[in-house]
Amino acid sequence: MSLAIFDLDNTLLSIDSDHAWGEFLLEQGAVDPVAYKEANDRFMADYEAGTLDMAEFLAVALKPLAENSPEQLAAWHQQFMASKIEPHILPRGEELIARHRARGDTLLIITATNRFITGPIAERLGVDELIAVEPEMIDGRYTGRVSGVPSYREGKVTRLEQWLEGRELSLHDAWFYSDSHNDLALLERVDHPVAVDPDETLRQAAEERGWKIISLRD
Repeated sequence: MSLAIFDLDNTLLSIDSDHAWGEFLLEQGAVDPVAYKEANDRFMADYEAGTLDMAEFLAVALKPLAENSPEQLAAWHQQFMASKIEPHILPRGEELIARHRARGDTLLIITATNRFITGPIAERLGVDELIAVEPEMIDGRYTGRVSGVPSYREGKVTRLEQWLEGRELSLHDAWFYSDSHNDLALLERVDHPVAVDPDETLRQAAEERGWKIISLRD
């Protein structure tokens, strides 16, 4: 039995769920229509460039979780799943998950997007194990702060190593599927790195290293 690890945004989904959640909040009138949109788009561009200040991003991204009740957030997320996520789940991504499941592999999604957003998405995809940014909760409400190491860039390696502790699994013979050069640190750690519809930086790195390159898009 091997470990099959999947990035989520622009890998199993055809969009970035973090950015899409920001757009959804704008549509609900839940955030400042000018400042939040500017920040949401800027953070997306910084992520793509590999220059994202994760602490600055999370301070903005987790604030709406702290400002709204769990009931309101749950209602919004249900709408978000239907309108923003379901249309962007890639059928070939689901087929890829199914192939690894049929092999008896352990399935894991690892993402730099927070668990509030991605937990229901992983559940929808039938993947039980999820490593995500953990928004801090106290007494049933989000605080706007992050708990632990954010699963971003080298932080994904750190969080994965923590997750592997006490499990009879290793990165030996493990697969990792990702679209982003931000995941190079983890791609270099597994035996089967796969670039999925990669950005140009990752495509070049994959070609130089002889990694497999695939597309899950139509």
